[in-house]
Amino acid sequence: MIEFRIDRRSGVATYLQLVQQVEQALRLGRLQPGDRLPTAKEVVSSIAINPNTVLKAYRELEREGLVEARRGLGTFVRRSLGHGDAVDGALLRQKLESWIRESRAAGLEREDVEALVKSVLDEHHWT
Repeated sequence: MIEFRIDRRSGVATYLQLVQQVEQALRLGRLQPGDRLPTAKEVVSSIAINPNTVLKAYRELEREGLVEARRGLGTFVRRSLGHGDAVDGALLRQKLESWIRESRAAGLEREDVEALVKSVLDEHHWT
């Protein structure tokens, strides 16, 4: 089950943070089709946000075709965003973790790493 975290200083709307976290979990295979998302009540009790914010996030995910609400049962994942069969995700993650450790050891801050990654992605026309 996904555990949501909210960064209140990020400047990103809370409902969008929930949407982004579900999308990331779908890309990483942490959520699979058929998995149930936590209920609004469960999310509210764990991260103290307005239940309407959770419902807004779930409606957005439903509009994107990623989840479906089943009356009386909850909200369930419809499809994945991952491409796990195309790449060896574990190997790439291991390499990335190693690179991140090297970056920290070199004294880079998180923002430095994000800027560096973004520039490389942009260079390869990956928007």
